[in-house]
Amino acid sequence: MNGIRDLRSYTYDEISKIANEAGAKPYVARQIFGWLHDKKTDDISSMTNVSKSVREFLAKEYPIRPVKRSSVLISQIDGTRKYIHSLYDGNIIETVMLPYDFGNSACISSQAGCRMGCAFCASTIDGLARNLTAGEMAAQIYSLEEDAGERINHVVIMGSGEPFDNYDELDRFIRIITDERGANLSGRNITVSTCGIVPKIREFANRKYALTLALSLHAVTDEKRKKIMPIAARYPLSEVLDACRYYFDATGRRITLEYSLISGFNDSDEDMKGLASIARDLSAHVNLIPVNPIKERNFAPTSPKDAILLKNKLEKNNINVTIRREMGRDISGACGQLRRSFSDYEVYGDRNA
Repeated sequence: MNGIRDLRSYTYDEISKIANEAGAKPYVARQIFGWLHDKKTDDISSMTNVSKSVREFLAKEYPIRPVKRSSVLISQIDGTRKYIHSLYDGNIIETVMLPYDFGNSACISSQAGCRMGCAFCASTIDGLARNLTAGEMAAQIYSLEEDAGERINHVVIMGSGEPFDNYDELDRFIRIITDERGANLSGRNITVSTCGIVPKIREFANRKYALTLALSLHAVTDEKRKKIMPIAARYPLSEVLDACRYYFDATGRRITLEYSLISGFNDSDEDMKGLASIARDLSAHVNLIPVNPIKERNFAPTSPKDAILLKNKLEKNNINVTIRREMGRDISGACGQLRRSFSDYEVYGDRNA
């Protein structure tokens, strides 16, 4: 557990062992787990049906690491909310709540920062501070629900960080958040995004979770991928696609290919032919994402008109494709814009003030 004792990060079976350690009856484990992930408390003293002695034991030996909601920025265009959360050690993470017709979606962070170095992404600019615990991942969802007064129906692990670079805590988080004794979120409503860490894709496939795996593809040749994604130097595209094929075969869950459209770089007819070939081979869905601006880079997005033309070309090749509706861009809450600092808060101010 990253060396951090965080009560909210333990699975139900582990909570059972902790309750036994505290001298509690077996049923108390369900009470504790329910307080953490059904009632979603971050205050052990509020667990009123748990004995005082057990609560004191938990507070001393297994504290809940706070995830403080420091600020929220609200898009004046589409109602997207970007939350700035402070962690117990002073690190900052960002989380986004996106309102859709089908329900609310949360884009959560798995790390404070990121070390993957993708050229178009703000999350990696200041490097990696540390991995988040499973509890800190879950707490982001609970914070959004508390603030908005609405349930989160879908979760995408696409915020700051590479989830498979924090594999053990990611796995814990999934087991915790889908547990019917707690938040009981359907695995089918969870998407995990990766830039392509091959061994972990295969390991994750063997878990056979009913989740969606999204591959950050962004280029269809090793040459181009290496220019914008350092991970491509370690894992060639052929190995990444083989791992994705393995995931599909093991789980029966269709892969999503995330493809940031960068004007003049990866949006040619030849690029689209390559993308269509990859998508067809994997039976994958393609998500086109006009690249979002960040102040440290000068990548320009493919124009909306040209993005539609590219979508049409893919569809003529019988590829299932969408253009992501970029929400929260005016508050730097869109794909690739999340950070581990207050920089955007300083620019935009607190929209809840």
